[in-house]
Amino acid sequence: MNVSFFDQFSSPSLLGIPLILISMTFPALLLPSLDNRWITNRLSTLQLWLINLITKQLMTPLNKKGHKWALILTSLMIFLLLINLLGLLPYTFTPTTQLSMNLALAFPLWLATLLTGLRNQPSASLAHLLPEGTPTLLIPALILIETTSLLIRPLALGVRLTANLTAGHLLIQLISTATTALFSTMPMVSLLTFLV
Repeated sequence: MNVSFFDQFSSPSLLGIPLILISMTFPALLLPSLDNRWITNRLSTLQLWLINLITKQLMTPLNKKGHKWALILTSLMIFLLLINLLGLLPYTFTPTTQLSMNLALAFPLWLATLLTGLRNQPSASLAHLLPEGTPTLLIPALILIETTSLLIRPLALGVRLTANLTAGHLLIQLISTATTALFSTMPMVSLLTFLV
């Protein structure tokens, strides 16, 4: 079977159905369900403690008006944590290694941040497009450059995140391939590669 190193990043499918759908809905099963019991079990207590801890960590730097973002940010954090931990299991797929997944999360959050800033503090948001003390001749060019920089930010960050995740997985794949290929001819070099 002739496969390339990058085949590990293709989304697996079973009978033509992409398994990414199952892997993205699986973390929802781990979250506690609402019930009217006063006494809960240890698992739901641990889950609520973890959710409380993550929410506290995310919301501590924000003022009271920013706490309305607590639900979406905590949900996003737990979702990303669970699907990345799910990708550590053998024979599973990490959805965050796909550029489409990263851009699908980056673009709406970037747009919400941008529109919220423009709605609440329009002059401060627009002031970021022109640095203070800019010479008059450079003003039109700098506004175009800063606007372009602002608009491509989610794309650039999504590509960087995908490249970093892909590079880590590819490095592990290369080292494991070298270890198995060298084992029969040079066992000491293979053992050294395995230790690295």
